[in-house]
Amino acid sequence: MRSLYESLRLKEPQTLLQSGNVIFRTDERDLASVQNRIEAAIERTFGFRPALILRTAAQMRDAAGRNPFAARSGINPSRLVVMFLGAEPSAEIRDRILRLPAEPEELHIAGREIFVYCPNGTSRTRLSWPEVEKALRMPVTGRNWNTVTKLVEMAAKLGG
Repeated sequence: MRSLYESLRLKEPQTLLQSGNVIFRTDERDLASVQNRIEAAIERTFGFRPALILRTAAQMRDAAGRNPFAARSGINPSRLVVMFLGAEPSAEIRDRILRLPAEPEELHIAGREIFVYCPNGTSRTRLSWPEVEKALRMPVTGRNWNTVTKLVEMAAKLGG
């Protein structure tokens, strides 16, 4: 992935884990164009076109700063998932998501992110991830809190 990003003249690409997390620098301001170029390059190289979720370093810091569980003690960070959305959901979509059966999970929608706390772990959740994706009707990707904070740290080290 790093060489693919370098071929697109994106600077200092770094990957985290093997889940498609890539941090890079760019002077380009048209992020929709950057996103489209990356998606097209992945399609040419790997034969499929993903729906990328692109965030700037500032947007990642902002999302991390809006964690509604940050002040609560006893939260296990490996059980907190941040779902990054392709766009801000409409009021109708927000209502639909918040009506999904989720107990004991807790959902908070903040801008283009959904924070989901799964006290019993993400593999034993009552919340149906496919139902969430179906209700959203937009690209979405989830990362656990540990990954989110690592991505924020990596972006900061790149000067973002």
